[in-house]
Amino acid sequence: MKRVLYMFIMLLFVNLTQAQEKEMSLSLKEAINYAITNSYQNKTAKNDIRAAEKRKWETTTIGLPQIDAKIDYINNIKQQFPGVDFDQDGTVDFGAKQSITGTATLRQLLFDGSYLVGLQSAKTYLKISNQAKEKTELVTREAVINAYGNILVAEKSIEILERNKKVNARLLKGARAGYENGLAEQEDVEQFEITEGSIISSIRNANRMKDLAYQMLNLTLGIEIDTKVVLKDSLEDLVLKNTDLNLITTEFNLNNHIDYKIAENSRESNRLLMKLEKSKALPSLNAFINYSYLANSDSFTFFNSSQNWIPTSVFGVSLNVPIFSSGARNARTAQATIALENSDIELEEIKQRLNLQAKQARSNYQLSIENYETAKKNLGLAERIENKNQIKFKEGVATSFELLQAQQQLYAQQNNFVQSMLNIIANKATLENALNLPIK
Repeated sequence: MKRVLYMFIMLLFVNLTQAQEKEMSLSLKEAINYAITNSYQNKTAKNDIRAAEKRKWETTTIGLPQIDAKIDYINNIKQQFPGVDFDQDGTVDFGAKQSITGTATLRQLLFDGSYLVGLQSAKTYLKISNQAKEKTELVTREAVINAYGNILVAEKSIEILERNKKVNARLLKGARAGYENGLAEQEDVEQFEITEGSIISSIRNANRMKDLAYQMLNLTLGIEIDTKVVLKDSLEDLVLKNTDLNLITTEFNLNNHIDYKIAENSRESNRLLMKLEKSKALPSLNAFINYSYLANSDSFTFFNSSQNWIPTSVFGVSLNVPIFSSGARNARTAQATIALENSDIELEEIKQRLNLQAKQARSNYQLSIENYETAKKNLGLAERIENKNQIKFKEGVATSFELLQAQQQLYAQQNNFVQSMLNIIANKATLENALNLPIK
């Protein structure tokens, strides 16, 4: 019995430990930093940089010395000159049944225009990979902020709905008591029952949305979607931290924007592609040195010390001059030139779009702050109107329909207020990306 109890306690301890290991407590800033290191997209971006570095080195090695070695073994199953021995000293024997040739070749590229362009392209590709990682980090920041904010909004909505449910339950109880005593109409009871059903349905939906929002945050963080995450920041705290009118006047630096840099590098890639096609009309020059050993024998005696090996060595230079391609090179160069012209057009379009995007983001952020102040004021007014109608209803001055209208107005203002809080957080994140502000 003691042994069974001990095993049960140990199993419980292990389960509790595993549960604690799967729980995370994060502020918004901590969540952003965690996602930048661990999210799936950022891990992929880091691997892309590593691959680009290897690709750059691969291109570089084309211009470095290359050494190859090979061994050829031949067994003449049916000899052309069977039994014929042309040289009795064994130096050369065309009638030998078996032969082995070992060769080592050193090659060196002396000049190739394509290689020089390839080196520049590899550097540009590495730069693009680094910029892609920077872009991924900025996108991750915005995604985490939105996911974090959606959870807080869902929880705030549930909190408000639960409070509304309690108020309506009290009114429903009073209406039922009044109806039983002949002081209220059955319609009054039914009105509050309808409101109760709507609130319960909204609570269920908000809870489902909250669960999905938590899973979306986990996916953005790069952790298992079932991991329990506890949010340290409240919605009110984030609204306070993200309300910054100075951000609206922050200068927009187009040349430093990551999207503009990526577009510039895309243009540079097309410029190098055009340069590559032109370089294919240039000659290429290669040099090589070849060392080889040849041995012949009628039987397999190649590992004997008495086996005679014949050394040979060759040095050569190869010059390849493109002369006529029936216009193929010109066609490829023309295509690359058109692609470069399109890159210039796209670069100008991105320039205008980013400027417009920054203006729109500023406008939306400023509007969200103004809407928040308005929603906060309207919520206070709606609460006072609803409270007055509750008192009037209890005193028999107002009907249940009038109270229901006041409640619906209050619920609408509650939703507007919560949404205005989320808009401040989300629009600030959008503005930070539009201005290409670095992650702090």
